[in-house]
Amino acid sequence: MIVRDRGDSWQVVLQTDHAALSGAVARAWAERPPRRTSLETAAARHDDGWAVWERAPAIDRATGAPVNFLDVDVRSHLAFYRAGIAAIAERDPYAGLLVSMHGAGIYRQRYGRDPALGLSRAAEVQDLVDAFVAEQEASYEDRAAAAGGVAEDERWHDYELLQLFDRISLYFCIRDVEADLGEPVELQGYGLELVAPWRVRMRPFPFAESPARFELVRRVLPKNGRAEVLATPPERISLTIER
Repeated sequence: MIVRDRGDSWQVVLQTDHAALSGAVARAWAERPPRRTSLETAAARHDDGWAVWERAPAIDRATGAPVNFLDVDVRSHLAFYRAGIAAIAERDPYAGLLVSMHGAGIYRQRYGRDPALGLSRAAEVQDLVDAFVAEQEASYEDRAAAAGGVAEDERWHDYELLQLFDRISLYFCIRDVEADLGEPVELQGYGLELVAPWRVRMRPFPFAESPARFELVRRVLPKNGRAEVLATPPERISLTIER
């Protein structure tokens, strides 16, 4: 789950809800790559493995804070991510390839595209991380063949788009887009500027319709107790991205 400190409360977005927003961004995108359906599937399901962990989301016993996705036990993360990749690949081999690349890329800073990305506890089990990355990377060619043959430049182009869809969703999950206008953010050549609560200007504008409208599902947990994540009613927030 993705946790943002709101001062007197925690905003929590489940990974599956974050992925649903990523999928909506993919479906609204104007560019239509040849394997668009598989790319949309990968965007919407890239965090399926988290569904197991999020059936009982962890709370830090010392602070009462929900455990953020970058701070989970890496051994658990590797196990459920493997399972998620396998399940997706069974239904859609090309989507499985893209999610495999995404899974390895988590531990390679999106292959250099996001130097700040990293799980805080990865170094504790670096040998397991290295084995996971090597295992996924060794599978790329076979996965591409199972998808009917995919040129390397095509799959890396689609990987780039998958990362962008993921990061646009994370922008709304992680940043204070309710009140803090702050500085514009650059994501893979696109600029995002908050112009009003939950309303963002994006340049160049990449969507088929303007403005593009989305929905974020979140939970807000007060800090004055030990609220249960799943017992907290979700809120549905309307998002707007304009030219």
